[in-house]
Amino acid sequence: MKNNRSALIAGATGLVGGHVLKLLLASPHYDEVIAVTRKQIKSTNAKLRQIVGSLGDAEEAVASAHVQTTDAFCALGTTIKVAGSQEAFRKVDFDYVVKFARAAKAAGATRFMLVSAIGAAPLSKIFYSRIKGETEQALSDMGFEALHIFRPGLLLGDRADTRAGESMMMKLTPLLNPLLIRRASVYKSIDAEVVAAAMVAAAESDVMGRHVYAFDEMVKLAR
Repeated sequence: MKNNRSALIAGATGLVGGHVLKLLLASPHYDEVIAVTRKQIKSTNAKLRQIVGSLGDAEEAVASAHVQTTDAFCALGTTIKVAGSQEAFRKVDFDYVVKFARAAKAAGATRFMLVSAIGAAPLSKIFYSRIKGETEQALSDMGFEALHIFRPGLLLGDRADTRAGESMMMKLTPLLNPLLIRRASVYKSIDAEVVAAAMVAAAESDVMGRHVYAFDEMVKLAR
């Protein structure tokens, strides 16, 4: 029996996106999962459809593929260190995300799930947080029936490009989690799988409106 529900995803080869993709392919709620990606994903799952190309051309690529979807998941993101400059960082975390959201909207998506970051605020003096906030605002202005924004602290999980210092940090920060209580709980480190599970659960819940999730809300939703 078909559910007439499909998912469009960007960032499916990343830390959170990889887990989202697995959950979507395993979910009985979705008949098709369309991944917009820079490189081919090795998979034999019949539900997976891939659109390979530059994320900067997402709108044209999705339109050319005649995609029709109901839900969109965006797990795109980088760091200034990896991107190489603030300009390059903004290109990924703002431009590519907004273009993907426009593509999803044009393809019929009414629900949008976004991985953002704790501290996101369009008027922040911190460049990283300001770009995240501007991205959230841009998506809020698009008029999705449901916009679910996930703001994790440090993401935990196996990264292909993890450096020694980062690996040590990921081992140490969970030890600090018990000390971060009440309002400080939003800064707790969180496993990428939990964020992914929360994103899929939010989509499957059919809750409408704009919702923002920090550590406690994501853990609760993922359960």
